[in-house]
Amino acid sequence: MEPIIIVLIILVVLVFIALMKTVQVIPQASAAIVERFGRYTRTLNAGLNIVVPFIDSIRNRIDLREQVVPFPPQPVITQDNLVVNIDTVIYYQVTDARAATYEVASYIQAIEQLTVTTLRNIIGGMDLERTLTSREEINAALRGVLDEATGKWGIRVNRVELKAIEPPTSIQDSMEKQMRADRDKRAAILTAEGIRQSQILTAEGEKQSAILRAEGEAKAAALRAEGEAQAIRTVFESIHAGDADEKLLSYQYLQMLPKIAEGDANKLWIVPSEIGDALKGLSGAVGNFGPMAGGGGQAPAAPATSAPKTPAPRREQPPLD
Repeated sequence: MEPIIIVLIILVVLVFIALMKTVQVIPQASAAIVERFGRYTRTLNAGLNIVVPFIDSIRNRIDLREQVVPFPPQPVITQDNLVVNIDTVIYYQVTDARAATYEVASYIQAIEQLTVTTLRNIIGGMDLERTLTSREEINAALRGVLDEATGKWGIRVNRVELKAIEPPTSIQDSMEKQMRADRDKRAAILTAEGIRQSQILTAEGEKQSAILRAEGEAKAAALRAEGEAQAIRTVFESIHAGDADEKLLSYQYLQMLPKIAEGDANKLWIVPSEIGDALKGLSGAVGNFGPMAGGGGQAPAAPATSAPKTPAPRREQPPLD
């Protein structure tokens, strides 16, 4: 009985193994390559699949999702004989699992080597300055070459990105000095422009202020002249309206004489010829009020003999040279 039990156990195990090999579950976004006696038979897609146990075998399971592979820095020589290190990142996706399995031994290594050689060809035709400023151009050229070459491998290159472009240390120092000099130059230019604009605005403000000040002074002078004219006109009208006699005018002359003589700069002043007549009239008026002011009933003084009338002296301004 024991040998029969052992045989039954072996049969159960073989059936279990056969079932395990018959039923194949493929995850989503994956594919499997099936070979029969070492020859490609079919590609298993996502889901439940049935294969012939011990005859069919799974050769390779491939992830169909987009993959990201960074490559280490690669030294590349530019057109002006400078060595730069370039880091790249490849975004690719397997579109044909059979071609990716049988057309190339290792598509990752093949893509890396193709990227290096393509980079050297592209960068070799550019100088350093163009290399640093033409990332998009390099990415587009690299992607075009890789996509064309990897198409027969069942690979689609979606994107190629340059992570970093590192020039030599001496070149980096020179570039930093040049950038610093450019920034200092731009700062000096902006400062000079600001000072120039400030001076222009200040000059415009002073000009406008001077114009307004001159206009204000002109209006003030006009108002003063108009006020003085109005005052003279009022005085003149008042004098004529009051019908002033010669005695009042003579008294006004006498009041104005001290004011005319005031000041050290008044070296020469002119007495009008009419002042003599005015003084005569004023002396006559004072003589008439004399007896009344003396009081005590004194008799008026005897009239003096008439002397010949002499005109009052008139000082004339010497002729100017």
